[in-house]
Amino acid sequence: MVGFKAAFINETVKLFKKKKLMAAAILSILAVIIGQIAVSAIKHGFGLRVVGSTEFPLVVLAVFAYTLLPLFATFVAIDMFNGEFSSNTMKITLTRPVSRFGVFSAKILNIALFIMANLMFVMILALLAGLLFNPSSFSLMGVIKVIMAYLATFLPVFVFTLLVVLLSNILRGGIAVFFLAVLLFIGFNVLDILFTNFSSFLITSKFDWYMLWISENVNEFKILRQLLIMLGYGIMLFTAGYYLFDRREL
Repeated sequence: MVGFKAAFINETVKLFKKKKLMAAAILSILAVIIGQIAVSAIKHGFGLRVVGSTEFPLVVLAVFAYTLLPLFATFVAIDMFNGEFSSNTMKITLTRPVSRFGVFSAKILNIALFIMANLMFVMILALLAGLLFNPSSFSLMGVIKVIMAYLATFLPVFVFTLLVVLLSNILRGGIAVFFLAVLLFIGFNVLDILFTNFSSFLITSKFDWYMLWISENVNEFKILRQLLIMLGYGIMLFTAGYYLFDRREL
């Protein structure tokens, strides 16, 4: 446990030193600002209220979950594996008194924390923007729905990132992993459109899983079914990723 804690702190420090973390924060802020400018322009230009203060964060999430969030989660995953192997810093990490499973788990936990932190950061920004520009429609129930939606988005994005981790331990080149991850992301979305009957088995189709949580009529069975599918994918991808990481030569 002591070894894992040290490995986790080490990975956290390395994560905070990455420039991509700052880039993710800046682009997240810009996404919220641009979204609010567009909503305000429509409101003042056409006299239409597109969204309320607690509806605006959901509009931001609908775009954010399919663009910036998986993109930067992919970058972080590639950096933690391919980046360290290519720069030979992985040797230093693995010479510490901690098992490879501990190192792998510490990296995965840091990726999870990055995804959750990014979601919470954007949620707070979007709520503040919605409250500032449209305070009359603010409600406690709306805030609760927003929190539920952002929390529910974590799992499908995290599972997709586990797929990227698996690819990072199959391919040596970070660029190859990135382009393959992008192709898979696009391919899954195309298959989701073409084969709607099988869309529940495509992980990218779960990026709007939060809609089931905040709908007027909550379908508990469908939520549980999709939860079990994602957990199954997550366990298999984590296991396969660790197996390849454990066997990978420095």
